[in-house]
Amino acid sequence: MKSWWWRGAGVVLLVYVAGVLALMWWWDYEPPHFDVAANAREVTGELGSASRAVTGSVTTAALITSAQTLLDKRGGYLSNDRLPPGVLMDNVPNWEFGVLTATRDLARALRNDLSRSQTQSVEDADLQEADPLFSSPNDRWLLPSSESQYRKAIGHLRAYLARLVGGGQGTAQFYARADNLADYLQVASARLGSLSQRLSAAAGQVRLDTTLAGDPHAQQSSATPPEQFVRTPWTKIDDNFYEARGYAWALREQLEAMRIDFAPILASKNATVSLEQIIRELEESQRALGSPVVLNGRPFGFFANHSLVMANYISRANAAMIDLRELLKRG
Repeated sequence: MKSWWWRGAGVVLLVYVAGVLALMWWWDYEPPHFDVAANAREVTGELGSASRAVTGSVTTAALITSAQTLLDKRGGYLSNDRLPPGVLMDNVPNWEFGVLTATRDLARALRNDLSRSQTQSVEDADLQEADPLFSSPNDRWLLPSSESQYRKAIGHLRAYLARLVGGGQGTAQFYARADNLADYLQVASARLGSLSQRLSAAAGQVRLDTTLAGDPHAQQSSATPPEQFVRTPWTKIDDNFYEARGYAWALREQLEAMRIDFAPILASKNATVSLEQIIRELEESQRALGSPVVLNGRPFGFFANHSLVMANYISRANAAMIDLRELLKRG
């Protein structure tokens, strides 16, 4: 009798493990790129027959869909899972965090800059609610959970978009100006710079202290050595890689949407091609990984180093973004 019990328990355990492994394989998935123009028509169409395409509708719709994808992709939102298989996975949660970072940045830019004509103007009520909701911890599973907070934020973005495309009294605004775009690109550039440094450290490198930028009168709170060896722990290499993938995926969608909403400004500054170059570099960073794991070979070694390849695309996108900001600042 006992032998049958142990056999039955073994079969159940085997089925459970097989099911967990199958779900891990099925959920280990990065959503594909979506067409921002078609997406804007679809999202605004859901708001009613009075909706129409206006300046800012494509960017707002792209933000909504990116955030919605974060929650409703295959397997759902995994960053706050406390049970298998989600708790055993780290690649997708790090991808989610990258997308969430880009989502938070654009939501804050909408609230502080893009929806306001000047610093003394009143904040949009829905964007004022959406920004802190997106800033909720990404791994909270107790009520209110991360998903519930982010869904509330998406609801406020939809309300803002409805007023934006609906017109009438109390309508929302989106100001497609060169200074607004340059301010947002500065935030994105800082994100890309940080990601590039973290990715490059996967192979290990000696870095010189450039914190004071050569200014003899500059000061800092505590002294740092003139040079130091920086290397990412092996447990964090794939984390940084997938976070960069997620951020680049979301940023690409946002910039493709801004290419449409800011088209007159970009054309007047002769900067459309510069933006397209950034988008192309981000697109290249989304190529399928031809290995079951993130390899970390030596920079000129026999095996590939996927982190350095990703850092190359991120750095090139950042360099093009710096050039674009300079074009936007010119009269």
